[in-house]
Amino acid sequence: MRIYSGLIILTVALAGCVTGPRYVKPTVSVPSAYKDGPSVPTATVPQGWTAATPDDAQDRGAWWEVFANPQLNELESRVSVSNQTIRKAVATLQQARATAGIARSSYFPTVTVGASQQRFHTSQNVIGRQQLAGKTVSDYGIGLNASWEPDLFDKVGHAVDAATARAQASEADLASVELSMHAELALDYFDLHESDAEVALLKKTVAAYQDALNLVQQRFDVGIASDFDLAQAQTQLQTTQSQLIDLNVRHAQLEHAIATLIGEPASSFSLTTDGSQLAPPAIPTGVPSQLLERRPDVAAAERRVAAANADVGGATAAFFPDLMLAASGGVESSNLGNWLSLPSRFWAIGPAIVGTIFDGGRRKQGLASANAAFDSTVADYRQVVLASFQEVEDNLAATQTLIAEASAQDLAVQSSQHALDVALSRYKAGAVSYLDVVTAQSTALANERVATEIAQRRSDASVLLIKALGGLWSAG
Repeated sequence: MRIYSGLIILTVALAGCVTGPRYVKPTVSVPSAYKDGPSVPTATVPQGWTAATPDDAQDRGAWWEVFANPQLNELESRVSVSNQTIRKAVATLQQARATAGIARSSYFPTVTVGASQQRFHTSQNVIGRQQLAGKTVSDYGIGLNASWEPDLFDKVGHAVDAATARAQASEADLASVELSMHAELALDYFDLHESDAEVALLKKTVAAYQDALNLVQQRFDVGIASDFDLAQAQTQLQTTQSQLIDLNVRHAQLEHAIATLIGEPASSFSLTTDGSQLAPPAIPTGVPSQLLERRPDVAAAERRVAAANADVGGATAAFFPDLMLAASGGVESSNLGNWLSLPSRFWAIGPAIVGTIFDGGRRKQGLASANAAFDSTVADYRQVVLASFQEVEDNLAATQTLIAEASAQDLAVQSSQHALDVALSRYKAGAVSYLDVVTAQSTALANERVATEIAQRRSDASVLLIKALGGLWSAG
């Protein structure tokens, strides 16, 4: 009993021992402000919304609603429910949480119970078995076995910490996947919207070119216009009609991509937008330090650093011995009549301490591997942070540049349209050839298509900026 008491005291004393390094979150360099655009004052945020400063676990809200497009809102509402990539991420998170639960179960003892019945015949020619020699007997037994390994040097604790951190990383991965899928849908939708806007523009242009062809045909019929003028007008019309047909391919591909994102077969899904001009909202960016709180991929990378740190602790704990406490007991008899009587009982109890004294350097290399894996996750974390700031700066620069570009392009559209009107008037008056009209038509159409493309790029840049910020909006 003194031995058992001593072991209990030793167990309690060693249970407080913690092996391995204490986790410290890696440091990163954070600028005080974004270079490529000042923060937009909160007052400019659309009514009903406030600039959010959440940590990575908070709901980012329906940020796509800032674009005030009911059709987009309806599509986005279907992504979280039906998108298969998100469903896979949910399953991965559930698996990670179950793994953490498995690790926590090691804190508790393992108890098994068993019952058996067998008949056996003993050889008559074995010395020392005279009592049972040549007899056939029965054996009935039921027993309970319990074993427990106290977490003396935090081996279980490190495993639990690592599994928990990885489950938290999976949770952040899910948030990152959701953010990416919603952003991908918004990008595809705005690209589809721009494609439909180009379709509307080309239809209007085809109608205008048809009117111009009719004019040239009339002038040709009365001998005022040449067959070259007529050929030019026909070519201009037919080329534009071809461009209009080609846009159907892009529309179909974007429509199919949206169907996949919302979990529907592409064959049974169709979508058409109104093709109206979109006006991207102002995006308040906050300060760079908030980026580390908002971005779920940054949170996931940091949690993997914590898990790797716990793995180092586990590899360190492997150098220390294990204590196993085991006990068993039950009843056993050759007949059921006295099976439950006191003489039929049996029991055993005893501790065991096991330590490795030589393994050919396996534990040493395991610790070296764990330390290297930790250094790798730290580098990954810092790289994710750097990439995050790059993405924000890229899209801030894009949004600022495209605003100025859109303003300049609007003036170009007005000027080219005026030039076309002048060319048509002068052609009707016989002052210029139809080649001048064709040139003015081509210039005007090109400028209008560029203006449409810039509008689409502005919408895309706004979506990518919100994504880069880790989800900016929260219902207020």
